[in-house]
Amino acid sequence: MGKLRVGVIGATGYTGEELVRILSQHPHVEISYVSGREDRSEKIQDIFPYLRGRVDLPCNAFSESDAIAKTDFVFLSLPHTVSMTVAPQFLAAGKKVVDVSADYRLKDESVYEKFYKTPHADSANLKDAPYGLPELYREKIKSANLVANPGCYPTGSILGILPGLKAGVFEKDSIQIDAKSGVTGAGRKADKGLIFGEVNESLKAYKLFEHQHVPEIEQELSNACGSDVKIVFVPHLVPLNRGILSTIYVKLAKKTNTEDLIKIYQEFYKDEPFVKVYENGALPEIKNVAHTNFCDIGLKVNEEKNIAVIVTAIDNLGKGAAGQAVQNMNIMCGFTETAGLQ
Repeated sequence: MGKLRVGVIGATGYTGEELVRILSQHPHVEISYVSGREDRSEKIQDIFPYLRGRVDLPCNAFSESDAIAKTDFVFLSLPHTVSMTVAPQFLAAGKKVVDVSADYRLKDESVYEKFYKTPHADSANLKDAPYGLPELYREKIKSANLVANPGCYPTGSILGILPGLKAGVFEKDSIQIDAKSGVTGAGRKADKGLIFGEVNESLKAYKLFEHQHVPEIEQELSNACGSDVKIVFVPHLVPLNRGILSTIYVKLAKKTNTEDLIKIYQEFYKDEPFVKVYENGALPEIKNVAHTNFCDIGLKVNEEKNIAVIVTAIDNLGKGAAGQAVQNMNIMCGFTETAGLQ
């Protein structure tokens, strides 16, 4: 059987580039189509020279008919509010789609409109697109034609909170998330606040109480435990290229200790290929997950104060975006889940 023909729509952004890099080494796929924001004379390997010898494709402005003709499977690495106008055409043509934007993540259209400032344009497909966190929805992903790839902050946060919440160990109204992200999380764009001279030697919080990932985290935690969960989420921008470190503070609903909490997490994730739970109160670092699809988790309980701290580390372009998207493709297409990933 031939290789799966895969297209990356939006291949010149950070996530799109990472998708092309990962897919260029995938054993079961052939990259057959890429597009950028505008027509270029260069090929994709001219834009990103490390791809020379691995990919040989023009990188022109998006052509729907061209992409449909040349692909079996597509990744939509497009700005929020754009993918929902593009995905229906691919689905109608019988293609499978992973959308790495936010357009199919939030199932309440009014919440989507509140945070993304536009009505949702594809209600029909929204309800059928599973949230692409394999640790939660693997079975739904297997049979899906369209998967909503999770956001980067939600991935690290949900994976860090979920086992303790489902086990009834955490008070669900006590969750506070302090998350710090590298600059690539904001996308490849001209923005004064993201240039080297503004970001280097600095650290700042932003979008307090209004970040678009808050409803995404709350939606999935609420679904997982069967009742409403509200969080406090404070994101920070740090002078790194890639990586997210999330420090999560929760009150304990019942008496436990570090060892017992670690056992709960190890049992919950025992069959998950890309989640590592640290032992003995050890804590993860961004450098240990950079350029991988792993989520590393460390935990510690203060029994006197009756609180737990969970620390998660992911690569925002890996498990937080492109790596997880490829993981979803592997599941959707019946490949080994870890194929092409590290």
